[in-house]
Amino acid sequence: MKEKEASGRISFLKSEIEKHNYNYYVLNKPVITDFEYDILIQELETLEKKFPAYADRNSPTQKIGSDLSTEFVKIAHKYPMLSLSNTYSLDELALFFERTEQLLDGKPQYVCELKYDGASISLRYSNGRLDYALTRGDGMVGDNVINNVKTIQTIPWLVDSTGIPDDFVIRGEILMFRDVFNELNKTKAANGEQVFANPRNAAAGTLKTLDPKTVAERKLSCFLYFLYSDSPLKPTHYDNLMMAKDWGFNVPEYIKLCDTHEEVIEFIKFWDKERENLPFDTDGVVIKVNSLKHQRQAGFTAKSPRWAIAYKFQAEQARTKLNSVSFQVGRTGAVTPVANLEPVLLAGTTVKRASLHNADQIALLDLRIGDTVIVEKGGEIIPKITGVDITSRPEDSMPLVFISECPECGTALVRNEGEAAHYCPNYD
Repeated sequence: MKEKEASGRISFLKSEIEKHNYNYYVLNKPVITDFEYDILIQELETLEKKFPAYADRNSPTQKIGSDLSTEFVKIAHKYPMLSLSNTYSLDELALFFERTEQLLDGKPQYVCELKYDGASISLRYSNGRLDYALTRGDGMVGDNVINNVKTIQTIPWLVDSTGIPDDFVIRGEILMFRDVFNELNKTKAANGEQVFANPRNAAAGTLKTLDPKTVAERKLSCFLYFLYSDSPLKPTHYDNLMMAKDWGFNVPEYIKLCDTHEEVIEFIKFWDKERENLPFDTDGVVIKVNSLKHQRQAGFTAKSPRWAIAYKFQAEQARTKLNSVSFQVGRTGAVTPVANLEPVLLAGTTVKRASLHNADQIALLDLRIGDTVIVEKGGEIIPKITGVDITSRPEDSMPLVFISECPECGTALVRNEGEAAHYCPNYD
């Protein structure tokens, strides 16, 4: 790729990633999967390394997405709340082991924990009493959602146990169990309301609700997974979690202390199969260096710790042919493209159609009729196209063009500035 072309692609990727960050962290309505998002980030990282003149500290590769909103009080995190690097490959996991262990003065142990698919929370306790509860925010500052958090039964307001520090922070994930999610969506559908796409969106959206009574009704849960304090703690992450469990915190049982790389991989492979039997969603395994001394030695990058990584499970995928694209008009007038596919078996069901979301998604995939496409059904209710096999593309294929007129009434479609969707103006 030449420099001029790279400059344009880098600008495009930055804009796309920032848009998806807003959809995910603020609106809690992502329109692409985590895997698709990670592909965009990896492409941008590669281009920035190859063309460093176009890299800058404000790039999405150098900062985490922000969930800050105007409705809540902002408080600075006492300890920065960074994101995790992630991988979908055991080969890349091996490189993580190699890179990390080069930074340490001895052979490390690793702690494996499930990666819970919800909303991150940071709880500060002073003299045993819950002082505030912060969302991730931008990693430095978070929204204080303490009134909502106090409705969650698995989070104690008061910790009365021998040996607790005067001041400590414990972090975890707020999530919604599948049975609660299914009942919530059933109620919303019966009332004619828009349903949530998945439990993660439901949990994150509920956490930012302004009415604590609504939060209480939705029966959120919380798993805790990291303890911080300026006072002396145990010398290892695992022992600190077990100590927090003794204090009464809801530290989950899905955790393993590993002495070897092989034990880590066994944990990953076990839960990749068994996760469907869990009552909540998990999208991977988090691997952390156990020793706090080793964690300090490894240190941090601008946006993530070097001593931890998330191995993310692949959503079930299938390859099939794109036969055509049809366009549907929703109740708001938004026009949604739908892919019509050669029937293919995916996650135990036969899939004939898949969501394409909007014109931007079609352009991003460079989608064409006759393409061999990759269809994925992860946490989404409706399958979606996540990739195209360019090597199988017909030579005479032409880029797919989004329609300009409403398929129902023929009126010219409009697209509001800053929005992804096209609308028919006849719908109000």
